[in-house]
Amino acid sequence: MEEEDKIKKALMKKALGYDANDIVEEYVIDEDGGTKLSKKKITKKHYSPDISAVKVLLERYYKTYEEKVLDMTDESLQKEKTRLEKLLKGEECGD
Repeated sequence: MEEEDKIKKALMKKALGYDANDIVEEYVIDEDGGTKLSKKKITKKHYSPDISAVKVLLERYYKTYEEKVLDMTDESLQKEKTRLEKLLKGEECGD
């Protein structure tokens, strides 16, 4: 299940958009023949939300309201009916 959580988290990140640091490093060869860092440039880059990731996330992980209702027990349906009636009357409902 850990793998599934990683996938969901990555999809969520891509669906919402994110910022990341882009790092470019340049190396030179020193007098001993080894490599030495000469320049390092860090640029902040913004990745916009991806609608394809949103679609996959919704299809894979979130049920529609109708699907949730179909899975409800009689007791759960009665509670939902009462909650909705209170909403229609303008009352606050607490669970």
